[in-house]
Order: sequence, then structure tokens, then C-alpha cells
Amino acid sequence: MFSSSKLVNSIVQKLLEPIEQGRWAAGQMLPGQRELAEQLEISRPSLREAITVLETLGVVRSLPGKGVMVLERRGQPLAEVSVPSAATTGDVLQLRYALEPFIVGLVAQTVDDNALSQLRLLVLDMREAVEDRNPTALASAYSAFHRKLVAITSNPIFLSVSRQIGTALEQSEGTVLHSPEHAEKVLEEHETILRAIRRHDSEQASRAMRQHILNEGVRLNIDLRLPET
Repeated sequence: MFSSSKLVNSIVQKLLEPIEQGRWAAGQMLPGQRELAEQLEISRPSLREAITVLETLGVVRSLPGKGVMVLERRGQPLAEVSVPSAATTGDVLQLRYALEPFIVGLVAQTVDDNALSQLRLLVLDMREAVEDRNPTALASAYSAFHRKLVAITSNPIFLSVSRQIGTALEQSEGTVLHSPEHAEKVLEEHETILRAIRRHDSEQASRAMRQHILNEGVRLNIDLRLPET
């Protein structure tokens, strides 16, 4: 569902350190994403995913046309999370099927122009990664898109659940996204989801997300056990 990879957590910690030390004080704007990405020697999609984590945790806020501002600290630094060792990828996909269509439907109802622009940018990152045949960049953009959906809801419980189940999908998602054919399909599905969000069509957005997760199961050769309808 969402990446909780060591790379993203590492970026989050690198950004948290100067904030906690006061080098980036509350009310101050972070350096531009291009500059930050160059300083940290990381891709911009990975940086955007890390910023989204911090935004959802209430550490920073993205301001349209201005950049990312540091907020007054609330809560504790990001902690490592894990999933039960017995959980399978099929288990995680079942949870995604139950949770993500609701999340994206809610987003479609409430999304503003700023959040929509950020989602559009992440889908463009996905397209660029597919065209470049760069599965690492695609995985980062994929994760950032789904994490951004959670951030838009402003529901911290959704974020907690998404971080917990992300690790279970990390390796399997990487395998899927390494296939050019599968990567193109994943991109198309996210473009469909984005179009529904842009139209504020909650029902279609939920349906598109549900189909995406079902397709993920097929691509991973997993027979999802779902309620009969």
C-alpha cells in the first residue's frame, strides 16, 4: 500500500534532525525540493514522499506557491513500524480493499486545488518513471501518491495503519513494478483514479481504486478472498 522503506524513513530522519535541533525553526520555509534533493542525493519523488510523511505527522505544511513550512512540533519523532510476521501479502491486499476505496472516495469529495495539484504531480512522476523504465522511481511515486491520499483525509489513524502494512508489500510491489507491462497498467489505473478525483466523483474514484487493488492481486498471482456480492 505505502512504502515504509528504509530509504524513505532515512530521508524523514534527515529532515527531522535539523528541525529538532532548531536549524529550521517553526515558521521557516524548507529549501526548495530541487535543492533538498541535490543536498541529500535522492530523487525528488522520494523526497516528496518523505515530506508527505512529515506533513501528515504535523511537522510541516505545504503552502501553494510558497513551499514547505515548518510547524510547531506536536508529538514524537517518526518511529519504525512493522507488521505481524504472520501477515501475508494477501492479508494486506484484503485490508487495502476494505480501506483505500473509502479513503479515495472521501478525498474526491473534499480535495482542494492544492492537494489535487500535488496528486497530479505524483502521477506525472509515475509516468516519467515508466517512460524511463525506472522501477525505483516508480515505486517512490506510487507510494507517495497513496500516502498523499491519506494525508488529505487528515486522519492520523489511517496513516498509522498505512505505515504498518507498507512493509509487507514493499518487496512484492517492487517485483510488479519491475515489469514494463505491469508498470504501464499501474500508471493507467492511477490516471483513472486521478480523473475521478478531479471530477469530485466519489463513487467512480472508489470503484477505480477497488479495481486497481483487484488487479494488483492478479499481477501478484494472489487469489483474494473477498465477500460474495
